[in-house]
Amino acid sequence: MMAIKSILAVSLCLFCVGLNAQNETEDTTAVQSTSVKASLQSYSKFDFIPGAKVIFYNDFNETAVGDFPPAWNTNTSGEVVTTNLYPGNWFKMIGEGSIALDEGMKLPDNYTIEFDVIPQPSAANDNGFDFGLYLYSAENPKDLNEGGAVPGLKGGIKMTFGYRSAYDAYDETGYTISGIKEDAVMEPGKKCRLSFWIQKTRLRVYLDERKVFDLPKVFKTGMQCNMLRFELWNSGAPMITNFRIAAGLPDTRNKLMTEGKLVTYGIYFDVNKDVVKPESYGTLKDIAAVLNEVPDVKVKIIGHTDSDGDDAKNLDLSKRRAASVKAELAKSFGVNAGRLQTDGLGETKPVAPNDTPVNKALNRRVEFIKQ
Repeated sequence: MMAIKSILAVSLCLFCVGLNAQNETEDTTAVQSTSVKASLQSYSKFDFIPGAKVIFYNDFNETAVGDFPPAWNTNTSGEVVTTNLYPGNWFKMIGEGSIALDEGMKLPDNYTIEFDVIPQPSAANDNGFDFGLYLYSAENPKDLNEGGAVPGLKGGIKMTFGYRSAYDAYDETGYTISGIKEDAVMEPGKKCRLSFWIQKTRLRVYLDERKVFDLPKVFKTGMQCNMLRFELWNSGAPMITNFRIAAGLPDTRNKLMTEGKLVTYGIYFDVNKDVVKPESYGTLKDIAAVLNEVPDVKVKIIGHTDSDGDDAKNLDLSKRRAASVKAELAKSFGVNAGRLQTDGLGETKPVAPNDTPVNKALNRRVEFIKQ
């Protein structure tokens, strides 16, 4: 069980919208980076599509800088920080031990995990910056030491990221398969994105636009993970944000062509920006494929925001974001722009109360309405 927790911790680190910009303070963490912003086309082989419904989201903007986020649990240390290079709040993990969601959660057969991460050396070891993420089925999700090196009831997977990407999978009998990608590396101080796509027994792992692992039988049939755990070895102090778990598989064709309305949470923007982020590529490609197969159908694209910020600015932002989605569909995927109308409704049509990070994430969405 312990191994599974370890795996979950690693998976959580891997798993993984809308950050509220923070001003630099005395708590700001200095981050050195020479990163170049990726373009949408640089993700042309990125086939990851987020789950259809957000079931957990944390951007740490509701936690005071310097505090440990209340949705998480640890036997080591951590705090919310801001950085000198990247906006929003970040959860910095510190020390040697485990960090996981406090309550755990019963994950469905099909789900995705995404988050942004800045790998950093720890204070104790400025030469290392690796961390682990474990995904498994725990008997007691609050026990961060359950199962030792191989936590969980029916097995799981533990992954390592940083100077390389690696995994070890196991079941009740012990380790089953393992793998290493020496060239799938992170750069200290440079923001990157980890994405995980789980479909029953299958796990796909992405580092930025690259599919690092595709493991069709890594989980035992019938096993449902409920533990996602980061593991630290005093060699890294990763910072994460935009941690998102989404359930289900997008049913793009049926929703858009039969039901007449597709709601997607897989088109991303930076806070208060209207530029489509490159990790949106898989979702846009999926939508474009349906649109290009039925060239006579017209669609209205509608942007929505949460209630943070000024009402008028949110309305304008939602309109500009919808226009950006239209432009990308036309430019990058060959959809006839004449078929696409756009509009934005800002925060005026929420689908959930704007009272929690998860509900705010549900309200930040893009809708496609068949005309």
